[in-house]
Amino acid sequence: MTKNNSRYFRFDWALKRLLRQKANFVILEGFLSSLLGETVRINRILESEGNKTSEVDKYNRVDVLAENSRGELIIIEVQNSRELNYFHRMLYGTSKAITEYISEGEPYSVIRKLYSVNIVYFELGQGKDYVYHGRTEFYGLHEKDQLLLTGSQQKQFRCCAAGDIYPEYYILRVDDFDKLAVDSLDEWMSFLKTGDIPDDAKAPGLPEAREIMRIDRMSPEERADYKSHLEALRYEQSVIQTGIIEGRMEGRMEGIIEGRIEGIIEGRIEGRMEGEAIGREKGEVIGLEKGRVTALTEVVLAAVRNDLSEDQIQMITGLTKEEIRKIRDKHEKQ
Repeated sequence: MTKNNSRYFRFDWALKRLLRQKANFVILEGFLSSLLGETVRINRILESEGNKTSEVDKYNRVDVLAENSRGELIIIEVQNSRELNYFHRMLYGTSKAITEYISEGEPYSVIRKLYSVNIVYFELGQGKDYVYHGRTEFYGLHEKDQLLLTGSQQKQFRCCAAGDIYPEYYILRVDDFDKLAVDSLDEWMSFLKTGDIPDDAKAPGLPEAREIMRIDRMSPEERADYKSHLEALRYEQSVIQTGIIEGRMEGRMEGIIEGRIEGIIEGRIEGRMEGEAIGREKGEVIGLEKGRVTALTEVVLAAVRNDLSEDQIQMITGLTKEEIRKIRDKHEKQ
């Protein structure tokens, strides 16, 4: 593949932005789960260059530094410029992160397990594969047996072999990926190489990444309209929920003698099916109807305030244009 540096720099930025999403870690979790072959849950994104002490200490900067649900650290580097000493950089980065997250005077037992994930867009080393995994293991020179932890160590450190304590490295040589995607990791590799996500991609995190990438490619005007649309939908859901709750409260007061209110979900289903025939559900039906009227009124008014057309309001509410105008005119007179 002919490498376009400007394209790679643009995608470099977009990829880092995707993986740093703090509001929802589903993209980062999906990528790491596909890579590590186990379900990964992220607790938080940590500051990646907060302890930088000098201009010389340049390798302290990482693109993403995350903490998973087990308290382990995950470094993610995205690199598109060739570096002969990149392997040394990987070693330095893990060593630096380990020392930064242990305080003076703390026991060595608090040192965290660390994963270093390196996404590179240049030829790094020699090999036939496009994903490499490196870890430390201890084997006897004579008996050839693997050195394991003692029972008490295994219980304390929650691992089995001595090497499990040490950092693990993953290298994704993106330019060397040249096959059809056959599993979730391949789908991620294809995305890392092309920046495109097919509609049938099933890998964890990719559907969410596709949506964000789609928004990023919008013009400023399109993005503003899209965000306004999402905000209107959020407001609509809020007022509908409020209307249902308020309507159900009113209905309960009228129907409490003949019946009792079930939960919102159960009430919406059973109230419609049995409310007209069973006396004890009469209050549910009344409450739902009042809630529906209140909610639709609020949605219409909110849509009018957001300058939505009558056709758009009709699609959202299911009301006729005449009903929409009546609601609007009634409240304009008040």
